[in-house]
Amino acid sequence: MLRVWLRRTSFPLLCAVLGVASLSVSAASLPAPEGEVLLRVTGNVANPNVGTELHLDRELMMSLPTRVIETSTPWTEGVGRFEGPLFRAVLEAAGIESEQVRVSAINEYDAEVPVSDLERYDVILAIQQDGEPIAVRDLGPVFVLYPFDAHPELLNETVRHRSVWHVGSIHAP
Repeated sequence: MLRVWLRRTSFPLLCAVLGVASLSVSAASLPAPEGEVLLRVTGNVANPNVGTELHLDRELMMSLPTRVIETSTPWTEGVGRFEGPLFRAVLEAAGIESEQVRVSAINEYDAEVPVSDLERYDVILAIQQDGEPIAVRDLGPVFVLYPFDAHPELLNETVRHRSVWHVGSIHAP
């Protein structure tokens, strides 16, 4: 009787434990970057890959769930084709649970971005425009991009201030 009970309870329990273990391994599985670091995620990072931070190069960023957004912006001419990881995917990879994050540009401009924006819209961290890496002189290397044309309500001063270009880091309190 004990043997039957063990077989009935042990196998599902073992599967559940292994399932949880594999989820935690995959969440923390980003290796240290091999290329130039484009983005540092600091603060309350549960899944760091360099010290207490998550550092991402182009390859690591593109390994996360990405999107292409074809949109016009207040800072570019015409409609551009922008590509990069979903902002929320970067936060998930870092293991960040926060209501807002601070995005800092390499020129020391900062903006607070509510995580609710990232859940409601497919905001990306654009690293390519029209198939090419975004250069620092052209809003790069990382640009917080909201899908403006798909959601005209985003064309307001508040969201424009959250659309940081020249992004160097994201900080989660």
